[in-house]
Amino acid sequence: MPDPRIAKLARLIVTYSTRIGKGDRVAIEAQPVAEPLVMALYESILEAGGYPHTLITLPAEEEMLVKKGSDDQLDFLPTFRTLAYETFESRIRILSESNTRSLSNVNLRRYGRHALKLGKILTIQVERGSRGEFRWLTSLFPTEAYAQDAEMSLTEYQDFVYKACHVDDPAIDPVDYWKGVKAEQQAAIEAFKGHDRLVVRGPNCELKLSVKDRVFLNACGESNMPDGEVFSGPVEKSVEGWIRFTYPAVYQGREVDGVELRFREGRVEHASASKDEAYLLEMLDSDPGARYLGEFAVGTNFGIQRFTRNILFDEKIGGSIHVALGRGYPETGNTNKSAIHWDMICDMRGGEILADGTLIYKDGHFQV
Repeated sequence: MPDPRIAKLARLIVTYSTRIGKGDRVAIEAQPVAEPLVMALYESILEAGGYPHTLITLPAEEEMLVKKGSDDQLDFLPTFRTLAYETFESRIRILSESNTRSLSNVNLRRYGRHALKLGKILTIQVERGSRGEFRWLTSLFPTEAYAQDAEMSLTEYQDFVYKACHVDDPAIDPVDYWKGVKAEQQAAIEAFKGHDRLVVRGPNCELKLSVKDRVFLNACGESNMPDGEVFSGPVEKSVEGWIRFTYPAVYQGREVDGVELRFREGRVEHASASKDEAYLLEMLDSDPGARYLGEFAVGTNFGIQRFTRNILFDEKIGGSIHVALGRGYPETGNTNKSAIHWDMICDMRGGEILADGTLIYKDGHFQV
């Protein structure tokens, strides 16, 4: 029997998150295991008058390319994906890996080269998105691999995912719920408006940064599902101090634990990790922008309280902050360019944020 939560999630994504209308061309990116959600999205897009296009990748494709491809093949941008990002009105990516560790043992130099080139596609996404030309959304289909990473059974993980998206309760309209989140988070955004210097301090960090003339955005289910954060991009050379991340930093299937960064004039001057430090340093050296912050964000989703090793959920954990090394979002005012965008999370319970000396956040909650 089909899971009714899947159809409900698809309708939420199509009608609320990406607002698909008549004539919109929509790329659906996924792996084969996500077929139930892909087909539900396909149907919902047709009902909205759009034109769905499926871009299905096989689980071992990228691993094989990195291991066996020539340099020219590593540098080649996928034709159909590039075309969709350059010309379509929308793309919906469904994270649906059946093996989240497939890239764990590939050559770092070769993978870094491939990731650097793929960064050009993501730059198109960010730039067209900031101009309102491209509505993009990332969500997830629960698989055995993700459940194992989260240390849950598949049934437990399915319940976790659909509850986080608020499509689990027949009595709740998920569109109304996410509109409510948008209204609540706007108060937090107002607390940042007009300020220059932020001090972010607690047991695991002592950072100073400027957000002068930067825009804070309301992440309320329009680009991620689930969602729950407010974020901006710091002034590029303003970040000073240190931060120790309380959760492992996971990127492209690699888990780096015990990461600590020290900043001077916005740049990471020192980086260390207790596990897989070599990968951390490799990514930091992938291009000049990789050592600068493209994002500063506060997680607000208190319905997500456990670490799952999936950034789509983990960066939203209520009572946490995260910063992203690398590419910034132009709509925030951040101009940092990089092939990477690596979110790292720090628990802020026991910490505080001051804006030009005014306390606006304490012990994991906004004081507004």
